[in-house]
Amino acid sequence: MSERATREETVNVVWSGNWVAERLGVALEGGDELGDLLGLALRRNPKRAHLLVSNVLGKHVPQLPSVVHGAGYELGERVRALLGPQEARRAVVLGYAETATGLGHAVADGLRDAPYLHSTRRPVAGVAPAGGFEESHSHATSHLLLPEDRDLLAGGGPASTLVLVDDEFSTGNTVLNTVRALHALHPRERYVIVALVDMRSPADRDRLTAFADEIGARVDLVTRAAGTVALPDGVLERGQALVAEQEARVPASAPPSVPVPAHVTRVALDWPAGVPDGGRHGFTPDHRAALEAALPAIAERIATALDAGAPYRGDDHGQGADGDRDRIPAAEHDRDRSPARGQGQDRVGHQDRVRNQDQDQGRVRAPRRVLVLGFEELMYAPLRLGTALEELLGARAEVRYSTTTRSPVLAVDDPGYAIRTRLVFPAHDDPADGPGDRYAYNVAGAGFDAVVAVVDSTADTPALHAPDGLLARLAAHTGQVLLAVVPSYTPTPVQEPAVLPEPLRGPDFSSYAPDEVGWLLQDLSDTELEAPTEEREEAIQSGGAHYAESLPVEYQPSPAYQALFTAALETSAARIARAVGTVTETVLAERGPRPVLVSLARAGTPVGVLMRRWARHRHGLDLPHYAISIVRGRGIDATALRWLAAHHDPADVVFVDGWTGKGAITRELAAAVEAFEASGGPAGFDPEIAVLADPGGCVRTYGTRDDFLIPSACLNSTVSGLISRTVLRADLVGPDDFHGGKFYRELAASDVSNHFLDTVAARFDDVAAEVDDATKELLAADRAPTWEGWAAVERISEEYGIHDVNLVKPGVGETTRVLLRRVPWKILARRGAGPDLEHIRLLAEQRGVPVEEVDDLPYSCVGLIHPRFTRGATGADGRAVAGGSPVADGGEAVREA
Repeated sequence: MSERATREETVNVVWSGNWVAERLGVALEGGDELGDLLGLALRRNPKRAHLLVSNVLGKHVPQLPSVVHGAGYELGERVRALLGPQEARRAVVLGYAETATGLGHAVADGLRDAPYLHSTRRPVAGVAPAGGFEESHSHATSHLLLPEDRDLLAGGGPASTLVLVDDEFSTGNTVLNTVRALHALHPRERYVIVALVDMRSPADRDRLTAFADEIGARVDLVTRAAGTVALPDGVLERGQALVAEQEARVPASAPPSVPVPAHVTRVALDWPAGVPDGGRHGFTPDHRAALEAALPAIAERIATALDAGAPYRGDDHGQGADGDRDRIPAAEHDRDRSPARGQGQDRVGHQDRVRNQDQDQGRVRAPRRVLVLGFEELMYAPLRLGTALEELLGARAEVRYSTTTRSPVLAVDDPGYAIRTRLVFPAHDDPADGPGDRYAYNVAGAGFDAVVAVVDSTADTPALHAPDGLLARLAAHTGQVLLAVVPSYTPTPVQEPAVLPEPLRGPDFSSYAPDEVGWLLQDLSDTELEAPTEEREEAIQSGGAHYAESLPVEYQPSPAYQALFTAALETSAARIARAVGTVTETVLAERGPRPVLVSLARAGTPVGVLMRRWARHRHGLDLPHYAISIVRGRGIDATALRWLAAHHDPADVVFVDGWTGKGAITRELAAAVEAFEASGGPAGFDPEIAVLADPGGCVRTYGTRDDFLIPSACLNSTVSGLISRTVLRADLVGPDDFHGGKFYRELAASDVSNHFLDTVAARFDDVAAEVDDATKELLAADRAPTWEGWAAVERISEEYGIHDVNLVKPGVGETTRVLLRRVPWKILARRGAGPDLEHIRLLAEQRGVPVEEVDDLPYSCVGLIHPRFTRGATGADGRAVAGGSPVADGGEAVREA
């Protein structure tokens, strides 16, 4: 590249964080480069009002393409130097959607020989997820991993390095949770985390060190700059008030401006065949070489279109009514003064620059300031088009690069604020999560003579070209709009298997009658899968194994605990019957007269059987009922879904579970069904779950939202048809197999599965009138999920220093599971909770686990798994209970579910 193409601009006097810093007292503490790299803005967010805005990422702030690509490339070169050439060739680079997709690409370029993959929020037909992960603040699984090559994430095996790239490393929660999930799938010896800036607190830095020790791997960090954000007390409340004040300055009732009709010129890119549009499905060194060879010719086509379509213009373009509507003026500053230029903050105010004036007519002859505008996750392709165009045009034009985004940010027209203007337009790629607004920042009023909008073919829809669409919004602020469409890469769909397995039924598999449930599982009863609780916990938390790859040992309950179960069943049978009747009647009213019940094995299966019995008892209906496996972090059994679609209408399927905790399975099921359909699976499954109890406020179809003792949660297989929890392990479960499960025939003498069902069903007539009243009330009520439980789990996770919501198990049922199956740390009990917690207190006493009474708990209790477990760490102090045994006398029989 030329010297001009690789230089960075000189930072001027006005820092683009001054406006926020002066009003809120927010400060960046660290090296001098932090102020060059970052500005500050505000957003409406309940957790953090301020937003760090990167000047070199190319997302919110238009920047020289060479600066954006160079920032990532230099980080990649540093990673290559850290690893050495040989290890760098075995590395795999993973970037985060949407902000870091282009940065991750550039890091992979700097590594030279590494393949690249980025997470995505867009399910793609023909590609089944190889994994996924959640951001801790999200109510939905927000990131999917969709590599075309299923072995891509495995890389060169345990010796290979996984390089994770994000734009900033703030707390580290998302990255560490990602490593934990991927380490369970493909354990490796080394990880490198790459970010433009490291803004962690000292405590968060210590957590990374401890985390590396936990998983037994080396974790390195490579960043361009480091520091912290100093936040004064009360900054969140004052920030929210400031956002509200600024938003109020733009009248909410103001009629929308009339968009300028968009005259758009399409540019045929002649994109190289076989080269993906980005790293959504993987991007190899061969793809990189093919794109590099094609870029000069593509840049020539864009430059030719720019020259051919450049109009003569005066000095009045670049400012339109829409720009006034989306910009909030700052009263403290003269709107006509020329703001300072800084790195990435190049503004011309309300008077556009005039270049290359014709001496006779005083008009601009050709575009002199060009923006290449990418699209959400599509960052790398437009970035490389921008670098090629920048190289080609040289001093003839100034080329800038940025992309549109999903993130809403406040705009304030002040040179000391990072987001000067905002364009708002509807999403135009038919997103999986539904329609919504999208944004382009610092484009309106920035004096661009031309904008080259780059989208993939999936996003080239009527909404893009609509009167209120992106292209029309751009046309109001520039003299020329070019549209460049990169073909969306779609891998070859996975072929369906010719023959699907058949369900298993009792008495050959389970102690339930054959008509009660068909198990969409394969029988692994003869396979040794059990491991002691402490060994499993250590392996799970260290990332050495996934919880679904083994089974806990099935111990029999002690006489005292068995007596407690019996008493609890007698006490709660009517209450359970009411909930069973209410949820069943709600399903029949809203999902049709003959739904197909599909319970989530195994906690949902007793509930599914009871719902089937209620429908037969009250209405004479003989509803089909199956049990299916779903695994947190790995999704639902796709083969089982295909079997259901082959034998029933997917629209008739109603998924059933026992209860909700924080809603992890609710989110897992929604994401899994979406991904299943996107990968070419039969469509029509409704991911909404019907549950007996919804204390977490996670679903809209439930029997009750009370958090009470459901006796089927107290035991293991002996109350669930003698079936284990489900197993998913690559050496046992092939791509066309059902997930696995075990039938514990040897525990038949202790089996109370049918006793539980018969005891509850015997109360159906007693509660019929109450069920009718409750159903009528529920059908007329607002049952929208509140996610109250999820908010409580996030709060508890941070208050108790756990920093992993997966180790916080809310509700009576989930707390019971913690005490039976995992290594508990402590139990939180709502102050004044009554008999529903008697068995919890007994189990906690037997395991030497403290019970802490707390206020303001939306659940009756919450179980906390030991957050940094090593074998023997069963108590709150990290030590084993007396005598080195994980349970006290009489407790051996209740260690496991």
